[in-house]
Amino acid sequence: MAIFMDRHELTGTTAADVAEAHRKDLEIQDRYGVKFLTYWFDQRRGTAFCLMDAPDAETAQCVHREAHGFVAGEVVEVALSAVEAFLGRIHDPEPAPGQASGEMDAGHRAILFTDIVGSTAMTSRLGDRMATELVRAHDSIVRRCLSQSSGREVKHTGDGIMATFASTAKAVDCARKIQQEFKRYNRGNPEPLHVRIGLDCGEPVEDSNDLFGSTVQLAARLCAAASGDHILVSENIFREYGSADLFTHATRRRLKGFSKPVLAFQCDWADAGVKRQTKPQAPAAQPH
Repeated sequence: MAIFMDRHELTGTTAADVAEAHRKDLEIQDRYGVKFLTYWFDQRRGTAFCLMDAPDAETAQCVHREAHGFVAGEVVEVALSAVEAFLGRIHDPEPAPGQASGEMDAGHRAILFTDIVGSTAMTSRLGDRMATELVRAHDSIVRRCLSQSSGREVKHTGDGIMATFASTAKAVDCARKIQQEFKRYNRGNPEPLHVRIGLDCGEPVEDSNDLFGSTVQLAARLCAAASGDHILVSENIFREYGSADLFTHATRRRLKGFSKPVLAFQCDWADAGVKRQTKPQAPAAQPH
């Protein structure tokens, strides 16, 4: 048995339709030795994602085919620990009192990476003990901001943190808050900490064999490409956020692992009151 997640294109389908399809899956799953654990439905984007324990991917799709006919377009094998880290649950949730169907978790996530600039040189200069204390200071600041912004830490990367957000707006706001908090920290400490941040957003099953594979990869590459004290976000984040006011210096960047230049935007964080009336224009590609 293995754990799989699939992706359904269900444009025009309602939350009630998807809930009924899930119920029908549960009714016949035992005939095939499959256990459907939970699902996510994104009505705005017309996509649904099912999590199941099954002998193989095709057997899981046989249940869908017989139960309701909504066969998935993509299926990937996943780890339950990764699903819980990114999406926050691995079982059907108990509905909150008065919760409307439209409030269902869509499964869409924004991914944020932080990275301490010059961490290797910092360790060489200060020694392991002092460098470890500075990493702990970084972790404390980032985790506090995540807690205030409904973010979930996925993992510690050694010199930074990867986190996930159900809300793209909260992810951007958290990134800005993190930089503001490091600016405040650096005013009162002899050893300043400078971080870079990268963000992208997407669906759990896309064009990769890994959960949030391409989204994680792009967020990490944008983080690596960002300068110290800067935030780089993807075109997906730019479009999802709904306002161009915070985003400047659009560039097309050549990033490792991506065959074509990627459009990236710098996110302002120092002055929340700055307003811009026009969207930034993208110049020629920059190698990174």
